Amino acid sequence: MKNDLVVKGNILVNASYNLEVTEQRLILLSIIRARETGQGITSDSKLEIHASDYANCFNVTKEAAYSALKNAVHNLFERKFSFKDNHIDTDKDIVVKSRWVSRIAYIDDLAVLEVTFAPDVVPLITKLEKHFTSYQLKQVAQLTSKYAIRLYEVLMAWKSTGKTPILEIADFRSQLGLEVNEYQKMINFKNRVLEPAIQQINDLTDIAVQYEQFKSGRSISGFQFRFKQKNELIQVNNNLDNALYSASKMTDPQRHMFAHKLSELPEMSKYSHGTESYSQFAVRIAEMLRDPIQFKELYPYLKKVGYQASTQKDIMNG
Repeated sequence: MKNDLVVKGNILVNASYNLEVTEQRLILLSIIRARETGQGITSDSKLEIHASDYANCFNVTKEAAYSALKNAVHNLFERKFSFKDNHIDTDKDIVVKSRWVSRIAYIDDLAVLEVTFAPDVVPLITKLEKHFTSYQLKQVAQLTSKYAIRLYEVLMAWKSTGKTPILEIADFRSQLGLEVNEYQKMINFKNRVLEPAIQQINDLTDIAVQYEQFKSGRSISGFQFRFKQKNELIQVNNNLDNALYSASKMTDPQRHMFAHKLSELPEMSKYSHGTESYSQFAVRIAEMLRDPIQFKELYPYLKKVGYQASTQKDIMNG
């Protein structure tokens, strides 16, 4: 394909839907094809996706590409999504439910999928002048978790700031396409959805992401994500090297002082065992700071409470 830039209106990025990986990939290819026309599309436009496009973009076999296109004729046609929109007459938010496509067909002899987007989708993918999110298709091409693809899109809506607002747990689950009864326990949600998605994003895309969790009482009420382009992390890693060097020079009183400060940070709650007191938590943090790997993980929080890494030159000069 000539251009692999995916562009979606933010309404669509924030929509609630559950698409499998192959279905998300076909939607992304269709969006790119729609924008390649240069003149926009209508709800009658037929967009052609070739099996070779799918195979080349996502590095799969031709057989896998043929299967993806064939299965889409039934599966993708049945998929729906919902989004919030503004009602012109009342100026109030309304929830709209729509199909992704109004027509879909597979031409077996040509190994081509014909896609016609539903009327509500068309304005959310073409001729967007504001309130849109864009990213290169190659950044999600290797992702095999449907949640990782969705999370990456959500993050890209905030790429100008490098952090999201606090995403309320119910809204965030809806964005990821989870049903109410799916992974209801937080430990299951983290182990099966959130952590694998973050791992894939960190391993396979152009950004590195971490998150903080926020609580209402004893329950997690939301998450906030911070991320950086990986080429921006070179200087950060150099600073961390200095920090790790200086960590070996940290005295016991210093470790316990910073551990006490860290124990009171809300974002450190994910390291808490839940039943321990602040003082017990601080003692355990102090032990964590002895370990170089855990020190590196806690370094961003240390900076928040006033820790400054000494340079190697400073240390050697006393």
